[in-house]
Amino acid sequence: MKLTDYVSRIRPLRLGRGLLALLIAVPAWAADPNPNIVLPDFGDSAGSIISPQEEQRLGQQFMRSLRQSVKIIDDPETDEYIQSLGYRLVAHADQQAYPYTFFVVEDKTVNAFAGPGGYVGVHSGLILSSDTESELASVLAHEIAHVTQHHLLRAVDQSNRLALPATAALMAALILAGQNAQVGTAAMAATLAGSQQAAINFTRGHELEADRIGLKILAGAGYDPRSMPTFFEQLQHANRFYENGAPEMLRTHPVTTSRIADTRNRAEQYPKIDSTDPLGYQLIRAKLRVLTAQDRQSAVSFFEKKLTDNPVVQQDAQRYGYALALLVTGQHGKAAEQIKLLLKKDPDRIQYRLAQGQLASAKSDSNTALKIYNDALQLYPRNYPLTAAYGRELLLAGQPIPARQLLQDYLRTREPRPLVYKLLAQAENDAGAPIESQLALAEFAYLSGQMQTAIDHLNQALNLTKKDDFYRASRIEARLKEIKRDAEQEIKP
Repeated sequence: MKLTDYVSRIRPLRLGRGLLALLIAVPAWAADPNPNIVLPDFGDSAGSIISPQEEQRLGQQFMRSLRQSVKIIDDPETDEYIQSLGYRLVAHADQQAYPYTFFVVEDKTVNAFAGPGGYVGVHSGLILSSDTESELASVLAHEIAHVTQHHLLRAVDQSNRLALPATAALMAALILAGQNAQVGTAAMAATLAGSQQAAINFTRGHELEADRIGLKILAGAGYDPRSMPTFFEQLQHANRFYENGAPEMLRTHPVTTSRIADTRNRAEQYPKIDSTDPLGYQLIRAKLRVLTAQDRQSAVSFFEKKLTDNPVVQQDAQRYGYALALLVTGQHGKAAEQIKLLLKKDPDRIQYRLAQGQLASAKSDSNTALKIYNDALQLYPRNYPLTAAYGRELLLAGQPIPARQLLQDYLRTREPRPLVYKLLAQAENDAGAPIESQLALAEFAYLSGQMQTAIDHLNQALNLTKKDDFYRASRIEARLKEIKRDAEQEIKP
């Protein structure tokens, strides 16, 4: 069921004002007309509202709903980078009873949001709009603070505890409503009527608290807290140059001069931290520019001009972006020249090894590509981008059994990811294991938010299972029961 269809069925919900206020606040930073307001005393009731296990399940449902309506960038390098940055910040935040999941949404708007259960999303447009990693980190720190302070749980408490599946879908709908007026806004309009002032007051306290905690997280992780007001300032200044209106953050919750001043005053209480942007941040911005470019040739021209105009500033990142743009436009000879220069300077960097392997694969030289990936995995065991690239190349080379072993080994020790299950499904099928292939496809569909498809694959696996294979049949039936339960909860009106 599509999220738009689901939202249309949420008519009888009794939504508390606090919940609606917070769900609108979480995707963006609210204006603060009174920087001296005293934070309300919420107490510590969050733990009694909902268990960590329930919140984690709510977050998983939220993510599945979101995946049905937005494009999550499943590029392994991008995924690995944003997870690494997020966990560097989380290490200096209050501990939670569940793991965080950070992800990038392919969207040119400047926005970020926090969902339940530690799910934090950031738009590709925000990453490309940031000038430093500290600015990007300031956004993530703010959203992490929403999670650590249990803002969503406090809102659920004020709303008389909505059913968790309905809450998850509604959160996703409200996050999307700011981007697409077709998604969910009509169903919510009547509920919002007459409660806007209460919503603003409720939001303000959470945003101030998230600012304060976010600054502390930033400083603890080694970033300059001044990057937060600096980024606010840049967004406010850039507002006048947007032809199609302000960035989503500014349209929904304008960043006022007083808000910037208050955040800067708080940031000045921390010691000055001088840090240079790591190359990883610059490289991922370059790759995102290629991945999200509407015209691939324009990406080639962009980086070619950058290298000509600024031969020193961020040269490695610009050269990397240029190499990727040349690669995706089929200019293999020129791409090889750029990759060779990068590897000569830094031969063990994962991004350059991957680009080298992708070039070999594009030239139908599987043996070289496989050697590149295998050698790199000896240096970085179970690295997600390398594992995905190696597994894909093994399948292209007609070697499904080592691909299956590689992917299964990864899943035993690392977080399950949709792409890994997708590759595993192909490996199992090519290796002559149709039942295991259906099981992997079911997990891929489940993680992608396609609940009925996951159920269909499990039923197919069950039909293929021999009658005397009681252990396998029991395992499939147990998983089928779990997913059916989740599916029934998610579509419950």
